Amino acid sequence: MQGSSQSDRPQTAVTLTGVSKQFGAVDALNDLSFEVSTGKFFVLFGPSSVGKTTTLRAIAGLEKIDAGKIEIDGQDVTEAPIRGRGVAMVFQSFALYPHLTVSQNFAYPLKEAGLPANEINQRVGETVEMLSLSHRTDNQPSTLSGGEQQRVALGRALIQRPNILLLDEPLTNLDAKLRHDMRAELKRLHRQFGMTIIYATPDELEALSMGEDIAVMKEGTVVQQGSPDDLYETPRNLYVAAKIGSPHMNLLDASISNAVDGLDTPFGELSTGRFGLSGGEDVVMGIRPSDIRLAQDSEPHVNMKVQLVEPLGDITIVSVDAAGANLRMVLSEAGALGVQPGHELPVVIPAESVHVFRKADGIAMPAGT
Repeated sequence: MQGSSQSDRPQTAVTLTGVSKQFGAVDALNDLSFEVSTGKFFVLFGPSSVGKTTTLRAIAGLEKIDAGKIEIDGQDVTEAPIRGRGVAMVFQSFALYPHLTVSQNFAYPLKEAGLPANEINQRVGETVEMLSLSHRTDNQPSTLSGGEQQRVALGRALIQRPNILLLDEPLTNLDAKLRHDMRAELKRLHRQFGMTIIYATPDELEALSMGEDIAVMKEGTVVQQGSPDDLYETPRNLYVAAKIGSPHMNLLDASISNAVDGLDTPFGELSTGRFGLSGGEDVVMGIRPSDIRLAQDSEPHVNMKVQLVEPLGDITIVSVDAAGANLRMVLSEAGALGVQPGHELPVVIPAESVHVFRKADGIAMPAGT
């Protein structure tokens, strides 16, 4: 069950250039541009109503765009029909045929494509075996569990041997354990077939744990694209900084110091470099909870009062009061031993880990300029 070999295909599987789509007065997609490399597990990440589903439907040919260009394997398919794009899509609702059995659901797209009966039977047999559904072949979807319905939806897409698989929030309707299991299953299938997967999700854990390349969407466009590490380490703006990372980045109002090359913060001056901004300019300071630590010995620090302690097994999230501002820090289980609300802790904010964003537009400023 494999599409054309990787060596026969262009390095870029999908390219969207300046794509726009309106529904009445609503801009669903707004000058949207990104590239998906062949064979990548690519994630479209963002909350509801940012255009993820519309983007997938446009790639599949189910939605006609108003402006821009869509290319698949280097070919302009903007006006091309659905069939022939080498794309299969799995919807959030699964969209199974309720009156057909599992085997018949698998066979349906192959019959529509005019494949001979012996090849259809062979592919159906391979697919039910691969997805551990051999004992459910004669069942209708209504008799299956949520996880089994999900596997049938995946199988019906995979059986077509697409070069590109589009997945629209496919795990939303599953419980936590099934979501975890299906994430692992999808990664396994991706490795096995080497196909290009474009996966839409509002779930940060899904995006970071599954995506090799992630496009963060806002208001119908991509505001940053990169690896999970890129997005975590160097968010380009406040929007991405607030979306990526768990617990999320601490964000505090601050200003560029006139006295030192650094910041005036709620808990005092912090020497960080000037970030290319003028003294007194309002900014937002960002610091990851995992970058904040407790002082050792006589190391310079700020005393902060503990507000909340959240044990999470091997780590503990501790919220402290930083002169009226709230900061969350991540401590090891041993490091948080005995810490209680009301205690004072000697807290160190490493200057090299601080992010600075212009207050006016939320754009990240490069450090040390």
